[in-house]
Amino acid sequence: MLAKKTSKNQVTLPKKALQDIPETDYFDVTAKGGVLILRPVTMAEKGSRLATVRRKIKELGIEMKDMDRAIAWARGRHRR
Repeated sequence: MLAKKTSKNQVTLPKKALQDIPETDYFDVTAKGGVLILRPVTMAEKGSRLATVRRKIKELGIEMKDMDRAIAWARGRHRR
């Protein structure tokens, strides 16, 4: 498959190249050794990640005092 870069540095990806990739509007682009690597990025709805994190914290039984201890521990390690 062939794609052409325009004068505005835009590339249209061939439909066939995207047929096995879930519908997405954004790609993470990495240049490595003269090769471009595109990875599909899915955007989460605003607030959905926070809700997921809060749900996981509740499932694990983590309390505010646990987080305070973890923060104090981490800050103590970085001061050395």
